Amino acid sequence: MNTFTPADFDFTFLEEGFCARDMVEQRINELSMSDDRDAFYVADLGDVLKKHLRWVRAMPRVTPFYAVKCNDSRAVVMTLASLGTGFDCASKTEIQLVQSLGVDPSRIIYANPCKQMSQIKYASAHGVQMMTFDSEVELVKVARCHENSKPAGCSWSAHGSLGLDIIGVSFHVGSGCTDPETYTQAISDARCVFDMGLGYNMTLLDIGGGFPGSDDTKLKFEEITAVINPALDKYFPADSGVRVIAEPGRYYVCSAYTLAVNIIAKKVVMKEQSASDDEDDGANDRTLIAVHPAPTCSWVNGCSSTTWGPTLSPASSTFNGFQKPDIHYVMSRSNAFQQISAQGLPAPVEEACPSGMPSCCGRESSLELPAKPCPARVL
Repeated sequence: MNTFTPADFDFTFLEEGFCARDMVEQRINELSMSDDRDAFYVADLGDVLKKHLRWVRAMPRVTPFYAVKCNDSRAVVMTLASLGTGFDCASKTEIQLVQSLGVDPSRIIYANPCKQMSQIKYASAHGVQMMTFDSEVELVKVARCHENSKPAGCSWSAHGSLGLDIIGVSFHVGSGCTDPETYTQAISDARCVFDMGLGYNMTLLDIGGGFPGSDDTKLKFEEITAVINPALDKYFPADSGVRVIAEPGRYYVCSAYTLAVNIIAKKVVMKEQSASDDEDDGANDRTLIAVHPAPTCSWVNGCSSTTWGPTLSPASSTFNGFQKPDIHYVMSRSNAFQQISAQGLPAPVEEACPSGMPSCCGRESSLELPAKPCPARVL
């Protein structure tokens, strides 16, 4: 577990009886007295802590490796490092961030099945040994660029000649999965792959991500874990010697962030409209055809850009040069930080907080945790 001071975290402790919504309202009042009306976030790190408590209770056998690409906020990564989680890194930059906080390389998995050779070499030089692959080409690349890699994958024929240590199997059901039985099938398939690898000492199962980050989704977190746990007990029992990890991303941060925006325009739309969304505009020759030529990049080796973020989703892009909103970090319980620093998790306490906002980290009074967080080392 990493130990940090309040100065390292750079967040505001909320007094007892206050929650993230109070900070949002306070900040709005402050901005209303000035010309600064830009959007801002309030991020409740106490909610991140609460999610970790919930995870440990729901899946005690599964060690979370936080997917840094989901939200690479230093404060979020630092909070999870303090809780002893591992980290799923997809790039050199993410590895640098995590290691700058003192996280041991054994708590990092380089989970990118298509890696640059230069970044594989960087991972090798900085002690990161676990990584994923999904093709023989990638496996050869890892063998050429990494001195002591331990890939998690499923290619057997290339293993012997390359001198690599294949340690397990990884899968990802996809974000937004609405059928929990998908996990059962994937775990069953992983068992088949383990059985196919006779002669290989595989000790790691990575069940990926896709876990919901809020309770307003069709499929609840506990509904998923209620399927995963029996499947693990059936195909990878506790005495099998197989370590199980996962790569949650949005699960940890989705409900922790509250965005406040300034409404700058309104549009009046009549309730009754004659047009139908189902009509085919092309049938009436009303299709607007516009061709916007774009560079092919055939004359350069690459184009450097951060416009689209790690997911290539418009939701994570910048727009016309507007800056990203400021983020104000809070911890919704004043004693949580001290208990983290003391290498123990805070005892759950029922606290009042208006509904619909990031809830306090000690909301679930029924949680019982071990004295220390689940270890995240997999060799």
